[in-house]
Amino acid sequence: MTHATACVLFDLDGTLVDSAPDLGYAANLVREAFGMAHLPLADYRPQASNGARGLLKVALNIAMDHPDYEARKALFLKFYEANLTTHSRLFDGVVEMLAALDEAGIPWGIVTNKAGWLAQPVVEQLGFAANCRVLIAGDSTPHPKPAPDGLLLAARKVSVDPNACVYVGDDVRDVVAGRAAGMRTVAAGWGYLGTEPDLEKWQADDIVATPADLLSLLKLMPAA
Repeated sequence: MTHATACVLFDLDGTLVDSAPDLGYAANLVREAFGMAHLPLADYRPQASNGARGLLKVALNIAMDHPDYEARKALFLKFYEANLTTHSRLFDGVVEMLAALDEAGIPWGIVTNKAGWLAQPVVEQLGFAANCRVLIAGDSTPHPKPAPDGLLLAARKVSVDPNACVYVGDDVRDVVAGRAAGMRTVAAGWGYLGTEPDLEKWQADDIVATPADLLSLLKLMPAA
Protein backbone atom coordinates (compact mmCIF):
# COMPACT_ATOMS: atom_id res chain seq x y z
CA MET A 1 0.00 0.00 0.00
CA THR A 2 1.64 3.21 -1.14
CA HIS A 3 -0.70 5.62 0.62
CA ALA A 4 -0.91 6.24 4.36
CA THR A 5 -4.36 5.60 5.79
CA ALA A 6 -6.20 8.91 5.58
CA CYS A 7 -9.72 7.64 6.35
CA VAL A 8 -11.40 4.44 7.49
CA LEU A 9 -14.89 3.67 6.22
CA PHE A 10 -17.13 0.99 7.65
CA ASP A 11 -20.22 -0.93 6.67
CA LEU A 12 -22.95 -0.57 9.30
CA ASP A 13 -24.98 -3.73 9.90
CA GLY A 14 -22.74 -6.64 10.81
CA THR A 15 -19.60 -4.51 10.97
CA LEU A 16 -20.22 -1.77 13.53
CA VAL A 17 -23.68 -2.74 14.74
CA ASP A 18 -25.14 -6.11 15.65
CA SER A 19 -28.63 -5.32 14.37
CA ALA A 20 -29.67 -8.92 13.75
CA PRO A 21 -31.88 -9.15 16.88
CA ASP A 22 -34.08 -6.22 15.81
CA LEU A 23 -34.10 -7.21 12.14
CA GLY A 24 -35.03 -10.77 13.02
CA TYR A 25 -37.72 -9.57 15.40
CA ALA A 26 -39.28 -7.44 12.66
CA ALA A 27 -39.22 -10.39 10.29
CA ASN A 28 -40.88 -12.55 12.94
CA LEU A 29 -43.59 -9.93 13.40
CA VAL A 30 -44.32 -10.25 9.68
CA ARG A 31 -44.64 -14.00 10.12
CA GLU A 32 -46.86 -13.42 13.15
CA ALA A 33 -49.10 -11.13 11.10
CA PHE A 34 -49.78 -14.08 8.81
CA GLY A 35 -50.36 -16.57 11.61
CA MET A 36 -46.91 -18.13 11.47
CA ALA A 37 -44.68 -19.02 14.40
CA HIS A 38 -41.48 -17.06 15.11
CA LEU A 39 -38.20 -18.45 13.81
CA PRO A 40 -35.02 -18.53 15.92
CA LEU A 41 -32.66 -15.56 15.56
CA ALA A 42 -29.95 -17.91 14.32
CA ASP A 43 -31.98 -18.44 11.14
CA TYR A 44 -31.89 -14.72 10.35
CA ARG A 45 -28.37 -13.78 11.43
CA PRO A 46 -26.54 -14.84 8.22
CA GLN A 47 -28.92 -12.66 6.17
CA ALA A 48 -28.94 -9.64 8.46
CA SER A 49 -26.58 -7.67 6.19
CA ASN A 50 -28.90 -8.18 3.24
CA GLY A 51 -31.77 -6.08 4.56
CA ALA A 52 -35.42 -6.73 3.79
CA ARG A 53 -34.54 -8.89 0.80
CA GLY A 54 -32.52 -11.33 2.89
CA LEU A 55 -34.78 -11.28 5.93
CA LEU A 56 -37.99 -11.86 3.97
CA LYS A 57 -36.37 -14.71 2.07
CA VAL A 58 -35.84 -16.44 5.41
CA ALA A 59 -39.14 -15.39 6.99
CA LEU A 60 -41.51 -16.02 4.08
CA ASN A 61 -39.37 -17.68 1.41
CA ILE A 62 -40.21 -14.93 -1.08
CA ALA A 63 -37.88 -13.07 -3.42
CA MET A 64 -38.09 -9.61 -4.94
CA ASP A 65 -39.97 -10.90 -7.98
CA HIS A 66 -42.84 -12.20 -5.83
CA PRO A 67 -46.08 -10.23 -6.44
CA ASP A 68 -46.51 -9.64 -2.69
CA TYR A 69 -42.89 -8.69 -2.04
CA GLU A 70 -43.33 -4.91 -1.90
CA ALA A 71 -46.30 -5.15 0.48
CA ARG A 72 -44.44 -7.58 2.74
CA LYS A 73 -41.35 -5.36 2.62
CA ALA A 74 -43.41 -2.33 3.67
CA LEU A 75 -44.80 -4.29 6.62
CA PHE A 76 -41.32 -5.46 7.60
CA LEU A 77 -39.94 -1.91 7.48
CA LYS A 78 -42.85 -0.63 9.57
CA PHE A 79 -42.08 -3.16 12.28
CA TYR A 80 -38.35 -2.54 12.04
CA GLU A 81 -38.63 1.25 12.24
CA ALA A 82 -40.54 0.84 15.51
CA ASN A 83 -37.70 -1.25 17.00
CA LEU A 84 -34.50 0.04 15.41
CA THR A 85 -32.29 -0.24 18.47
CA THR A 86 -34.37 -2.15 21.00
CA HIS A 87 -31.83 -4.98 21.09
CA SER A 88 -29.18 -3.80 18.63
CA ARG A 89 -25.76 -2.88 20.01
CA LEU A 90 -22.27 -2.09 18.88
CA PHE A 91 -20.09 -5.17 18.50
CA ASP A 92 -17.56 -5.74 21.27
CA GLY A 93 -14.49 -3.59 20.72
CA VAL A 94 -16.12 -1.14 18.31
CA VAL A 95 -16.28 1.73 20.83
CA GLU A 96 -12.57 1.35 21.59
CA MET A 97 -11.72 1.01 17.89
CA LEU A 98 -13.52 4.22 16.93
CA ALA A 99 -12.02 6.05 19.91
CA ALA A 100 -8.54 4.99 18.81
CA LEU A 101 -9.17 6.35 15.31
CA ASP A 102 -10.37 9.62 16.85
CA GLU A 103 -7.29 9.76 19.07
CA ALA A 104 -5.04 9.21 16.05
CA GLY A 105 -6.80 11.95 14.12
CA ILE A 106 -7.96 9.55 11.42
CA PRO A 107 -11.46 10.43 10.16
CA TRP A 108 -13.92 7.59 9.89
CA GLY A 109 -17.34 7.19 8.37
CA ILE A 110 -20.03 4.76 7.31
CA VAL A 111 -21.09 3.51 3.89
CA THR A 112 -24.13 1.25 4.13
CA ASN A 113 -26.83 -0.09 1.84
CA LYS A 114 -29.37 0.68 4.56
CA ALA A 115 -31.76 3.47 3.56
CA GLY A 116 -30.89 6.83 5.06
CA TRP A 117 -34.17 7.19 6.96
CA LEU A 118 -33.21 4.05 8.89
CA ALA A 119 -29.43 4.38 9.02
CA GLN A 120 -29.34 7.89 10.47
CA PRO A 121 -31.51 7.14 13.53
CA VAL A 122 -29.63 3.89 14.20
CA VAL A 123 -26.35 5.80 14.31
CA GLU A 124 -27.86 8.52 16.49
CA GLN A 125 -29.69 6.19 18.87
CA LEU A 126 -26.60 4.05 19.46
CA GLY A 127 -24.63 7.17 20.36
CA PHE A 128 -21.78 7.25 17.88
CA ALA A 129 -22.99 9.89 15.43
CA ALA A 130 -20.96 12.79 16.85
CA ASN A 131 -17.56 11.71 15.53
CA CYS A 132 -18.80 10.04 12.34
CA ARG A 133 -17.44 12.27 9.57
CA VAL A 134 -19.68 10.94 6.82
CA LEU A 135 -22.71 8.66 6.53
CA ILE A 136 -23.53 7.41 3.05
CA ALA A 137 -26.73 5.37 2.85
CA GLY A 138 -28.03 3.00 0.22
CA ASP A 139 -30.18 5.74 -1.26
CA SER A 140 -27.44 8.39 -1.24
CA THR A 141 -26.36 7.37 -4.75
CA PRO A 142 -28.20 5.73 -7.66
CA HIS A 143 -26.18 2.52 -7.31
CA PRO A 144 -25.58 0.94 -3.87
CA LYS A 145 -22.88 -1.62 -3.11
CA PRO A 146 -21.39 -3.64 -4.74
CA ALA A 147 -21.09 -0.53 -6.92
CA PRO A 148 -18.34 1.81 -5.68
CA ASP A 149 -20.47 4.99 -5.93
CA GLY A 150 -21.17 5.36 -2.21
CA LEU A 151 -17.55 4.81 -1.25
CA LEU A 152 -16.32 7.33 -3.79
CA LEU A 153 -18.90 9.85 -2.54
CA ALA A 154 -17.72 9.31 1.04
CA ALA A 155 -14.11 9.95 0.04
CA ARG A 156 -15.11 13.16 -1.72
CA LYS A 157 -17.07 14.36 1.29
CA VAL A 158 -14.10 13.75 3.60
CA SER A 159 -11.75 15.25 0.98
CA VAL A 160 -9.40 12.28 0.82
CA ASP A 161 -8.04 10.21 -2.05
CA PRO A 162 -9.94 6.89 -2.32
CA ASN A 163 -6.56 5.15 -2.57
CA ALA A 164 -5.79 6.39 0.95
CA CYS A 165 -9.04 4.95 2.37
CA VAL A 166 -9.64 1.63 4.05
CA TYR A 167 -13.08 0.03 3.75
CA VAL A 168 -14.13 -2.54 6.35
CA GLY A 169 -17.16 -4.78 5.83
CA ASP A 170 -18.67 -8.15 6.65
CA ASP A 171 -19.98 -9.12 3.21
CA VAL A 172 -18.24 -9.97 -0.03
CA ARG A 173 -20.05 -7.07 -1.75
CA ASP A 174 -18.16 -4.72 0.59
CA VAL A 175 -14.89 -6.06 -0.75
CA VAL A 176 -16.11 -5.83 -4.35
CA ALA A 177 -17.22 -2.22 -3.82
CA GLY A 178 -14.05 -1.24 -1.99
CA ARG A 179 -11.82 -2.77 -4.64
CA ALA A 180 -13.76 -1.01 -7.40
CA ALA A 181 -13.30 2.28 -5.54
CA GLY A 182 -9.56 1.73 -5.32
CA MET A 183 -9.61 1.36 -1.54
CA ARG A 184 -7.79 -1.08 0.71
CA THR A 185 -10.37 -3.68 1.69
CA VAL A 186 -10.65 -5.42 5.04
CA ALA A 187 -13.02 -8.32 5.79
CA ALA A 188 -14.57 -8.06 9.26
CA GLY A 189 -14.51 -11.61 10.56
CA TRP A 190 -16.72 -10.80 13.54
CA GLY A 191 -19.74 -9.92 11.36
CA TYR A 192 -22.53 -11.84 9.69
CA LEU A 193 -20.41 -12.92 6.69
CA GLY A 194 -23.45 -13.18 4.42
CA THR A 195 -23.77 -16.15 2.10
CA GLU A 196 -20.01 -16.82 1.79
CA PRO A 197 -18.47 -17.55 5.21
CA ASP A 198 -15.08 -18.48 3.68
CA LEU A 199 -13.38 -15.09 3.98
CA GLU A 200 -10.41 -16.18 1.90
CA LYS A 201 -12.70 -16.36 -1.13
CA TRP A 202 -13.59 -12.68 -0.81
CA GLN A 203 -10.08 -11.69 -1.90
CA ALA A 204 -9.95 -8.79 0.54
CA ASP A 205 -6.59 -7.17 1.10
CA ASP A 206 -6.74 -8.15 4.76
CA ILE A 207 -8.90 -10.22 7.13
CA VAL A 208 -9.33 -9.29 10.79
CA ALA A 209 -11.07 -11.30 13.50
CA THR A 210 -11.80 -8.44 15.93
CA PRO A 211 -11.96 -4.63 15.95
CA ALA A 212 -8.73 -4.67 17.97
CA ASP A 213 -7.08 -6.59 15.13
CA LEU A 214 -8.00 -3.78 12.77
CA LEU A 215 -6.16 -1.34 15.02
CA SER A 216 -3.13 -3.61 14.96
CA LEU A 217 -3.34 -3.77 11.18
CA LEU A 218 -3.39 0.02 11.03
CA LYS A 219 -0.61 0.16 13.64
CA LEU A 220 -2.82 1.96 16.15
CA MET A 221 -3.28 1.26 19.83
CA PRO A 222 -6.71 1.01 21.48
CA ALA A 223 -7.75 4.24 23.20
CA ALA A 224 -7.43 4.07 26.96
